[in-house]
Amino acid sequence: MQLPLYQADAFTSKLFGGNPAALVPLQQWLADEALQAIAAENNLAETAFIVSAGQGYELRWFTPAAEVPLCGHATLVTAHLLWTELGYTGEEIAFFTKSGELRVRRSGETIEMDFPSRPPREIPLEAACATALGTEPLRAFAVPDNLDMMVLEFDSAGRVAELQPDMRAVAALSHRGAICTAPGGGYQCDFVSRFFAPAIGIDEDSVTGSAHTLLAPLWAEKLDKQCLSARQISPRGGELECELHGDRVLLRGVAVTYLRGQVCL
Repeated sequence: MQLPLYQADAFTSKLFGGNPAALVPLQQWLADEALQAIAAENNLAETAFIVSAGQGYELRWFTPAAEVPLCGHATLVTAHLLWTELGYTGEEIAFFTKSGELRVRRSGETIEMDFPSRPPREIPLEAACATALGTEPLRAFAVPDNLDMMVLEFDSAGRVAELQPDMRAVAALSHRGAICTAPGGGYQCDFVSRFFAPAIGIDEDSVTGSAHTLLAPLWAEKLDKQCLSARQISPRGGELECELHGDRVLLRGVAVTYLRGQVCL
């Protein structure tokens, strides 16, 4: 069996920037074990799989170690590749996912993703955070009853840029991913972030769309703004726009294609 494989960089207009993700379009779903094995072999932060379904596509995302319920950059890559490589001609795509129906639209080269807003609440700061990250955050936030991600706020973008986490200690924290964020002073944006998730096979994610479903409502409240510019200051780096619309977050960015190939099973 041969399966098409594509790879693109998300939240960047320059090749080798942003966050790479793979897409494997399928005629029908393979066994979960096969999907996970392909993702592990690709060894990217995310591999997306789609199957055509009625007026849209079923969409699932896998890290090298686990399936995840929501992924922004791989959704952006999937939409980009549907429009540029797979012949999709509509101006809007409906994706059916474990996080509900997600709508993605395009305006020129810019792709807009309509995601659920997940406002985090302040939670007690774990003493282990300072050890894991090498410096103590100001405060911590999380979505109630959700252990996927917590937000750790720092006093400056420079502090976030200088973090050198102990990945084993980060993996042992209460939440599977740690979003480290601060005001965007010096980076010409409203806020910056970095994302560490060694517990699910991603030491540092380059640009994390799903993290901004927490970050956008958090910083919208702090800065009293509905439209925000964001930078993820990982080594590859990336940029996105966030706009809060009630219980939804619009995430905007661009992508560039890197690879076309085949998986031989």
